[in-house]
Amino acid sequence: MAEKKQNGVPLEQIMQDMMEGKYAPLYFLLGDEAYYIDKITDYVAQHALREEERDFNQTIVFGADVSSAQVVDMAKRFPMMAEKQVVIVKEAQNIKNWDRLEAYLEHPQPTTILVLAYKSGSYNSLKKILAKARQVGIVFESIKKKDYELPRFIETYLKTKGCQIDTKSAQMVAEHIGSDLSRLVSELDKVLLSLPETNFCITPEVVEQQIGVSKDYNGYELRNAVANHDILKANRIVKYFDNNPKTGNAFMLIPMLFSYFQNLMLAYYSPNRTNENDVAKWLDLPKGWQAREYIIGMRNYSGVKVMQIIDKIRETDAKSKGLDNPNTGVGELVKELIYFILH
Repeated sequence: MAEKKQNGVPLEQIMQDMMEGKYAPLYFLLGDEAYYIDKITDYVAQHALREEERDFNQTIVFGADVSSAQVVDMAKRFPMMAEKQVVIVKEAQNIKNWDRLEAYLEHPQPTTILVLAYKSGSYNSLKKILAKARQVGIVFESIKKKDYELPRFIETYLKTKGCQIDTKSAQMVAEHIGSDLSRLVSELDKVLLSLPETNFCITPEVVEQQIGVSKDYNGYELRNAVANHDILKANRIVKYFDNNPKTGNAFMLIPMLFSYFQNLMLAYYSPNRTNENDVAKWLDLPKGWQAREYIIGMRNYSGVKVMQIIDKIRETDAKSKGLDNPNTGVGELVKELIYFILH
């Protein structure tokens, strides 16, 4: 799924335009996902100017160190022996007063590429300036990936590197690393360096060796065991997690189980519950076979049981965070949840 800026232009189009030398006078980059903000910012810093032009025409500052008036003064300068100049403000959420920048956007300097990297923080107070920014440049909102989107992100990223990864391996990596895309990409790059040129493919065995996730005891296998109502396998995996806390914990397992049963609940409303392609389309899954676990789940769990499981998962999630839970350990909470699901 493409990341989109607020007026509908996808990230891929923004990057393609820049690769073709088409730069906007303003890039207002904001949101909780730093990875995409850094990706656009770094590209501008490395490619908008030739190397010999950067000494006099590229300025990089941090929001805590400048006022909006100072940023405007930088942006209004004319380039020296170059067609453009670049002004990048990192951590722009720390700028105290935006009045001068708001006024600047009414007549931005056409020879300046201004990048405002506004990471995290609330931007509800910037509605007026964002409206003006959309009229003269690009406003891109970088939204954190949800857990269920991570395997697809991993597959897409590796494809750009000429590497293949199977679904199980992608799920293993996603569950182990989590939704920090910068860390996720860094770990994937390390794995890529370990691969032989003759076999540029990531398998569960590679993930186990390079990242340290067991190919037999992981969240992917637990979900598979739960979907198939395989009590023995599920209990074996939960016991392994209990004995090896770093390999699986409630904060990773509970969202994974919630995502599965939430989708399973939706699957019951699919017009054709027995056809993989129809169910996959209904659940917005990219490939038909990915609906297989939900078709199996509908055979093993009634709709009423699924609703009860979802309630139990929410209760377990709250208790794992200390709500209405005086003394039950997280490991015991997960065991209780799996027992409830399977019985």
